[in-house]
Amino acid sequence: MTDDELRDAFLDALWLERGASDNTLAAYRRDLVHWQRWLIEREASLLTATPECFERFLDDRQTSGYQARSDARLTSSLRRFYRWALLEGRLERDPLSEAISPRVRPDLPSTLDETEVERLLAAPDVSTPLGLRDRAMLEVLYACGLRVSELVMLRIDSVNQRQGVLRVIGKGETERLVPMGEEALDWLERYLRQGRSELMSDISRAPLFPGRGDGFMTRQTFWHRIKRHAVSASITSPLSPHTLRHAFATHLLNHGAHLRVVQELLGHRDLSTTQIYTHVAQARLEAIHAQHHPRG
Repeated sequence: MTDDELRDAFLDALWLERGASDNTLAAYRRDLVHWQRWLIEREASLLTATPECFERFLDDRQTSGYQARSDARLTSSLRRFYRWALLEGRLERDPLSEAISPRVRPDLPSTLDETEVERLLAAPDVSTPLGLRDRAMLEVLYACGLRVSELVMLRIDSVNQRQGVLRVIGKGETERLVPMGEEALDWLERYLRQGRSELMSDISRAPLFPGRGDGFMTRQTFWHRIKRHAVSASITSPLSPHTLRHAFATHLLNHGAHLRVVQELLGHRDLSTTQIYTHVAQARLEAIHAQHHPRG
């Protein structure tokens, strides 16, 4: 089996066993191809790589300007590949078994304060069907703490208006029910009454928030919409596609929500993933203290 065939077999297994998303599979593929190319230049392969090879590989990446966070992610990808190869009996020794992952200080996610969120939500022109759609999307995104990929893939049957909840399909095809809250539900119902039918030639189609041709909107399209509305709202804080998701989690914790509840709402499998938001909340409290306390 060639290296390319071995890599593809691993990616197939990752999809079958873990339900990995297309984005996750693409990231693993990029990392493995990068490692493969480095090995080929040194007349080595995925299965003949040694611990010394990997050390030199990381040294070369550091010299080329790669950051520790990028190296840590790539190391994680390669570890999973070699663990799989061991279990499949493709090699006898894991070349990364003794490798030390680069230490990475977690970055605090970019977020918005509550005033900035209100300005962003109010930015779309709701007198137009597109603006009404965007307002409903922003409200649902913030109220439910969704990933943008989860938001754009919502179907019309994902909504239970009577109970005020969304059925969300998250990473690994896991399903969770998320309450919307009155404000988001009001805007969603208004959009369904007045906006969706104006944007679709066939309202029986599945997408809750359609893009072009009655199909599902892409993540990139909605990200461009967010940036446009942020400019209209005079928001200069750094933005990312997950900014409102981060704001959702941080604001819940600031108002006393339990970390376990936030974990469930975000759809995190591991509580440690959610704990980053306690650092965000703490950083916000420290900033307020420094600004307003006489001895801050």
